[in-house]
Amino acid sequence: MFLDRIKPLEAILATAEKKSLHRSLGAVQLMLFGIGCIIGTGIFVLTAAGAQKAGPGLMLAFVIAGAVCIVAALCYAEIASMIPVAGSAYTYSYATMGEFLAWTVGWALVLEYAIAASAVSVGWSGYFTGTILNEFLGITLPSWLAAGPLALGGAEGGFINLPALVIALLITWLLMIGTSESAKVNAVLVAIKVTALTAFIGLTLTSAYFDPDKFNPFLPAGMFGGFGLGVGAVGAAATIFFAYVGFDAVSTAAEETKNPQRNVPIGLVGSLLFCTVFYILVAAGAIGTIGGQPIMGPNGIPFPTGSEELARQCAMPEHAEALVCSNEALAHVLRQIGFSGIGNMLGIAAFLALPSVILVLLFAQTRIFFVMSRDGLLPEGLSAVHPKWKTPYKVTLMTGILVAIGAAFFPVGQLADIANAGTLYAFLMVAVAVMLLRKQRPDFKRSFRTPALWLIGPATVLGTAFLFLNLPAAAMMVLPVWTAIGLVIYFLYSRPRSHLGRGIVEVVDDIGGEEKMIPIETPHD
Repeated sequence: MFLDRIKPLEAILATAEKKSLHRSLGAVQLMLFGIGCIIGTGIFVLTAAGAQKAGPGLMLAFVIAGAVCIVAALCYAEIASMIPVAGSAYTYSYATMGEFLAWTVGWALVLEYAIAASAVSVGWSGYFTGTILNEFLGITLPSWLAAGPLALGGAEGGFINLPALVIALLITWLLMIGTSESAKVNAVLVAIKVTALTAFIGLTLTSAYFDPDKFNPFLPAGMFGGFGLGVGAVGAAATIFFAYVGFDAVSTAAEETKNPQRNVPIGLVGSLLFCTVFYILVAAGAIGTIGGQPIMGPNGIPFPTGSEELARQCAMPEHAEALVCSNEALAHVLRQIGFSGIGNMLGIAAFLALPSVILVLLFAQTRIFFVMSRDGLLPEGLSAVHPKWKTPYKVTLMTGILVAIGAAFFPVGQLADIANAGTLYAFLMVAVAVMLLRKQRPDFKRSFRTPALWLIGPATVLGTAFLFLNLPAAAMMVLPVWTAIGLVIYFLYSRPRSHLGRGIVEVVDDIGGEEKMIPIETPHD
């Protein structure tokens, strides 16, 4: 009985047209949105965390995560071009597997984007305090204002990460003002970011410090550390996978895209291919110049990222200069090999560019809330669009406050792993939805068809499930706990108030073009 409410594709498209967001984004802006999210999180923020899990095997981890992303992106491209509305995997699941599973997907996406935005806010704080305050202004922020508590994996004497809190709130304000304005700012930041990383690649790969011997041992924690441990090349891939959610964020912007049937697939696949090359080259430059071996625990297994134990090790003099202990990894690498001035400039680039990552993640998260509210599964007041700004300002403000709180108290490594729990589940469900739609609606218009879906679809399901099982056990447990909370809300609030469950769908009447609510035949409980 819980799989009984499947929303017709025609109704989804009609609802979006009736109460829609302003279409202002083109293919180039969509690709820049994807690049803005993909390049940044994994390179500027998670390089140190990935090296702590896999050592030089971080390069292989990028390949593994990228391979899973490629097959997932091909599934996304087909379904996003079929259903060019806000909501991403949530909307796709609603049209194929029904309201109950769609709710679980939407609820997981809420976790994914909000926690990921918090993680990048923490990463930005590292560059702000290290490069801007310390290197340029000579100011050392007190520990209690620069990091979360040590018990949560922060730092000795830490209490609150004030810069992370502030940047999350500033980006929230920008998103409330308007999507088009946000996209223009993002385009500038992406250009700065790509330029900085290109310079980093050129300086490190040609440096006299570059030594192939620093890649040995290549897999100090092994290829596969074991399910639930989150170490080894596969464990690192599970962590840095969340750096690729940029292509997912592109699909959530479909309802604000001009000519989505053409532009969404271009934005999805283009941004992913462009960014994967940068991931591997930057990782090679960083490890080849200063090394990237993890700090091992007494049992021969790397200390967990974002743990109190690792924070204590990194406070010791012998580990102070290690890549895995840096809060601003790439700027730190350049300073270590004699390019302090350029390292500081790269720190400035990260300081300027990482907000674009936060922007894209918050943008996507608020649009998931927007669509769930529009379907009646969350309070409909949340989907209110500001008369001047044309944005869902209420849910944007609420989300931004929660993201800022998360960024203030938790370290980046823990946040990244938690975000991945929701990410991987959502990607798996998209692959299932694409395969179901091929069976259910074979004649529905598809401007992009996933090649060899018989192979790509199952590969996405298996790949995402495998990476999920390689997250740390604590991060894996977050998803079922979060889902249980969501199910309580669904059965007590959402299911009785669902538009589809009440037999109501918003459409546009063919006679006279008048908009109205009409009943449709749906099962009632």
